[in-house]
Amino acid sequence: MAKRKHKIIETEAAPQPIGPYSAGVIAGKWIFTAGQIGIDPQTGEIVEGGIEAETRQVLTNIRNILEAAGSSLKQVVKTTVFLREMDEFARMNQIYAEFFDKDYPARSTVQAAALPKGAAVEIEAVAVVSEK
Repeated sequence: MAKRKHKIIETEAAPQPIGPYSAGVIAGKWIFTAGQIGIDPQTGEIVEGGIEAETRQVLTNIRNILEAAGSSLKQVVKTTVFLREMDEFARMNQIYAEFFDKDYPARSTVQAAALPKGAAVEIEAVAVVSEK
């Protein structure tokens, strides 16, 4: 059997996967996060407070996964944002901008017909893993 050339990232600081996937995977110099929704890792429930609170929790979860992998939000090169309602784009975007410096990562944003657990937003990220 061939040896895997990637590393699975697990952390208690982000929600545990709710299906057969990993929260993060390092392959070479890259980390890929699974799509994250606004689940509080302590309660396992989506945070209350609408799109702003969910976006803040999503990006906190992504930050925690990246840090567990030896990376950070500063190392993110690409995100994909899935919104339940495109009408909430501006409110999501305001919170998103709080988490990234001026040299923003590339980003795609699409409206999804439905997201897991009825979430308002889901975000996935690709980042560079810091060399040690």
